[in-house]
Amino acid sequence: MMNNQYGYFDKHTSDFYITETNLPRNWYNYLWNDSYITFTSQTGAGESFVQDSMGNRIGLVKERGAFLQEDEAHWGISGLPVNEKRDAYFCLHQRGASTIHTEHDGIVSEFCTVVPRNANCELWSLKVRNTTDRRRDVRAIVFFGSNFDEAYTRQGYNVGVAKFDTSLNGIVSAGRKNFAGMKKELCYGFMAASETVDGFDCTHNAIIGQYGSFAHPVILERGGCSNTDGCGEKLGFALEKQMMLQAGETKELIFVCGIAFSEEEMHAMKKGFAAPEKFVEEKQAVLKKFAEETKQVSICTPDEELNHMFEWLKHQSNLGSRWARVRHNGYRDIVSDTDCLAAVNPKKALERFIRILTYQYSNGYAPRTFKEGAIKDQNFADNTVWLNFTAFSILKELGDKSILDIEVPYNDGTKETIYEHLKKSVDFLYHFRGHHNLIRIWGGDWNDCMNTAGLQGKGVSVWLSIAWYRANKEFAEIAKIYGRPDDAEQARMRGKEMQVIIEAHGWDGEYYLDAINDEGRKIGSKECEEGKMFLIPQLWSVLSGVSQNGREVQAMDAVEKYLSSPLGTVISIPPYTKYDAGIGSVTTKPAGVHENGGVYLHTIAWKIAADAMLKRADKVEADIETILPFRNKVVAGRAEPYIMCNSYFGEQTGYRYGTPGQSWRTAAGQWFQKAMINYVFGLKPEMEGLRVDPCLPPSWKTCSIVKEFRGCIYHIQYENNGPFIKEITVNGKALEGTVLPVLSGDVDIKVVTEKGACD
Repeated sequence: MMNNQYGYFDKHTSDFYITETNLPRNWYNYLWNDSYITFTSQTGAGESFVQDSMGNRIGLVKERGAFLQEDEAHWGISGLPVNEKRDAYFCLHQRGASTIHTEHDGIVSEFCTVVPRNANCELWSLKVRNTTDRRRDVRAIVFFGSNFDEAYTRQGYNVGVAKFDTSLNGIVSAGRKNFAGMKKELCYGFMAASETVDGFDCTHNAIIGQYGSFAHPVILERGGCSNTDGCGEKLGFALEKQMMLQAGETKELIFVCGIAFSEEEMHAMKKGFAAPEKFVEEKQAVLKKFAEETKQVSICTPDEELNHMFEWLKHQSNLGSRWARVRHNGYRDIVSDTDCLAAVNPKKALERFIRILTYQYSNGYAPRTFKEGAIKDQNFADNTVWLNFTAFSILKELGDKSILDIEVPYNDGTKETIYEHLKKSVDFLYHFRGHHNLIRIWGGDWNDCMNTAGLQGKGVSVWLSIAWYRANKEFAEIAKIYGRPDDAEQARMRGKEMQVIIEAHGWDGEYYLDAINDEGRKIGSKECEEGKMFLIPQLWSVLSGVSQNGREVQAMDAVEKYLSSPLGTVISIPPYTKYDAGIGSVTTKPAGVHENGGVYLHTIAWKIAADAMLKRADKVEADIETILPFRNKVVAGRAEPYIMCNSYFGEQTGYRYGTPGQSWRTAAGQWFQKAMINYVFGLKPEMEGLRVDPCLPPSWKTCSIVKEFRGCIYHIQYENNGPFIKEITVNGKALEGTVLPVLSGDVDIKVVTEKGACD
């Protein structure tokens, strides 16, 4: 077991045990299938919703509560109240389930949440065990706030209706929602129990009270449920069950909380899951499913906590590839996360990639998002550039060019092959030009908050032009592999043209500009008063290979000179302190927060990759220490140690210095996972095999990685003496070159590295 301030990793499973309720903030776990998603914390905090293919959403759960009562006493069993005295407590987060364990006065409880593989619901199991030598009569009260009806606002209208349904043994609310192409489709939000209940309540006020909370609900003061239906007020769902427990006896209740589109579907969900044995069967199937989807790669480094966290980062890639940032269906986010998933599970990545291609326009452009039943562009320029990166990764991982023949529809219903989708994506941006013939920024590039820099169609993104250069270069290789030499040559010539333009108009003397706005004003230049330098174009000058005459090295030297801080490498300097209408909402964020001068972990993951490409092993080690929430000295203990968050707040934020941003809903973990596999361990897929080109932290004298690749399982041991390859052996025999042969079964690889002449 790996110790942490508020918990530890299980050394066998990498599951994480949280040992305190009163953390600096909620530490979440995400549970999902392809249509339903929820998240929950060590206190049961979280929300859920079901979503259709066009981003229509129907909410259900808003926070959870579970309490036991015995005579006049009551106590929380879902983590609330946080300061309540307990004999024992832990929250077990697994990749697919979360369980809150409490012990109080001889009563042991386990409250477990799971989302099944193929149903629009979440399942709760409540086990209660009497460890004393006498009979105990306890009352279980389990509830959740409602997101199914209208949001509550003071002096507003809530007109929902909810009733107890004896045939369901639960609470049902019917409503009409836009979903799956239907307008005002009748659907049902419900909560059903596995055993006949002894009480219910259907409203927020009956459960929480006018002045109560989920930690101190009025339902406890009242002594249990009041059997109140809901009509014309904010809804809530609560069920009560009397439990007579003999000495040593355990009883288990199952609750199904879901959304159905017919009464038959609702009853089928209850029948399918509302029994202890069915819950156990489904939970094990869910845990197995998620393990199978990311088992293809594992690492062993001297940092045991990193090894365990890596298992969660693969899971984070899996989530992002299907659900993007959860709060919205970011197109770029899904595609980019699918690129990261390809390093672990390229077959699943291809399935996800085909899905997201269907939202692309037939002219090659890709939208920002799809939500509320519509595809929404939101004036973003960069979404299409990520398609080639992801296709390139999947193609190289699988080594199968026939995937380029797969026909996929555009959002207008017309169909073309994946190859044509990719060609149109690079073609679109090639013709999407502004100042100096660089690519337009329009309403934002990767930096979402640079959203007013180019709305007139003149402003350009130097970073996006660099990113396009890389996408176009990879497309040229794809075209060559696919047998389209004319397309490959055209891409090569276009790349040379863009390279000259970038070097002529994107270089600021010591590093690359970030953008030029509509009025021709530079962004990220030494000429600027604020926002003089941005991190991302410097990193991508390395990742893309666009630079000439060693400018990428000069740019990365400038990164170390200007952007380094004790917290980590900041995204820009100096932060904006006043609004600039020619740039966008990044200038309205507090200095040091997120994209405005904070330490943005997505870019730190890119920095790891760039430093590894430049063989700066000491920088790679420092980057890893920065990004890991349990290694960063300022952040340790303030963020979930098993998953990545999006940023750390900079020193300008005062008392908020080192505060972690939102967890899970970021590409930081996904790209860190990819950077570790492809750049630190240096396993780079090629059509002919797996190339080895590592750059390991100097303190890692030995380490290893296991990777499945085209039916072969490589067990790779590293003897680390520097960032350059000295010798590779395959099953004990020396290998010529650095590309591992594609064999079958288990293969033992030993990689010995050495220092270069300049080290």
